[in-house]
Amino acid sequence: MRPRPPVKGRGIFSGTGVIIAGLTATLVALLIPMWSYADRSGTGLSVLNAGTVATPYGPLSALDRDFVTKVRLAGLWELPAGQQAQQKGTTQAVRTAGQHLVEGHTFLDARVRDVASKLGLALPNEPNDQQKQWLATLDQAQGVEYDRQFANILRLAHGRVFSVVAEVRASTQNSLVRALADDANTTVLDHIKILEATGYVDFGALARDLAAGSTPPITNSPAPPGPTTDP
Repeated sequence: MRPRPPVKGRGIFSGTGVIIAGLTATLVALLIPMWSYADRSGTGLSVLNAGTVATPYGPLSALDRDFVTKVRLAGLWELPAGQQAQQKGTTQAVRTAGQHLVEGHTFLDARVRDVASKLGLALPNEPNDQQKQWLATLDQAQGVEYDRQFANILRLAHGRVFSVVAEVRASTQNSLVRALADDANTTVLDHIKILEATGYVDFGALARDLAAGSTPPITNSPAPPGPTTDP
């Protein structure tokens, strides 16, 4: 039998089809990363955007709201702890540290209540479980043991919140939260220094506790702003 002549154009079309298929595959490969990145919900930016709400003072993130709550919680237990230190402290340095706590958190509590009112945020009215436990420990301690417990418990708490203040101050887009972070930074640093001046802070134990992260988070992020009454 004589071989059948080739169909004209089949080779050309076949080659074109291969090229088109290759280009399509390349285009899909380029688009998939963009789609998958846009859909990823675990990135820091997506988490920030998901928890951020608009306010007249600028965007308010979940971290901002968490910070406002932490400032309020700090005052709810550190202010009475300072009042107690003024009475139970056996040295002038401890009593002075207590005075700084009272003055600092009286100021900060007024500030945070004002900020929360303007942003429509609800605030807690009592310390959390960890803070109540710290207060109970101080209630039971006496004499020099009280001085030691007071200095180390309060120094640990201030060390933990200090990093939160720095993070919020560096990242917040909200003018009210930024100003509150400035005030909190000044107050917390003053308290850290005055607690260390008591001479009772165990820096080795403090470093281990901070590294271990043994203290649970103070609070979960509160809900976005809504109609609230000032506590």
